[in-house]
Amino acid sequence: MAKLYFYYSAMNAGKTTTLLQSAHNYRERGMRAAILTPRLDHRAGSGTVASRIGLSAQAMTFERETDLEAVIRADIAAQGKLHCVLVDEAQFLSRAQVWQLSEVVDELGIPVLCYGLRTDFRGELFEGSQYLLAWADELIEIKTICHTGKKATMTVRVDERGHAVQEGPQVEIGGNERYVSVSRAEFKKIARGEGRIDPLQAPFPFV
Repeated sequence: MAKLYFYYSAMNAGKTTTLLQSAHNYRERGMRAAILTPRLDHRAGSGTVASRIGLSAQAMTFERETDLEAVIRADIAAQGKLHCVLVDEAQFLSRAQVWQLSEVVDELGIPVLCYGLRTDFRGELFEGSQYLLAWADELIEIKTICHTGKKATMTVRVDERGHAVQEGPQVEIGGNERYVSVSRAEFKKIARGEGRIDPLQAPFPFV
């Protein structure tokens, strides 16, 4: 039975790598998987999903107003049977788009695997993550490590000096130079101004 999955984590946990491995597994078995990625994240080039370890794949891009159920129905009409839908950076989905993906599962019988952050640099839920946590059939945490050695569950936005940024827009695209995954205890410590973190000199690699 098809399900809606939400694979969530803090930054630098290997979400995109896991997505690309899933796509490879489907292709290896002669099955077709569609990859969706938000247009606003074009670090690897528009329409490309890429991981930090060098894996990449072409994807269909979407914007906030895009009807994802309609996109998938059009893809099936043009290319035939689809076995899976994979969504990168799923935290950027709108409430309506999460509902549309649930329709892909329930009406079309196609599993949808979404990969994204749970919370932003302020510890607040993204809209897409909020509704995936509410509506997904399966919730799977992808774990990563804080520089303290504890499990990282939060994401800190830092400036070029390694100081935590407390204000700014929720969405600001960046990688290791802007975001660091930390434990909840470290997140609170940094938020109080009691610590700094240099993502390039952390004792644990973010892989």
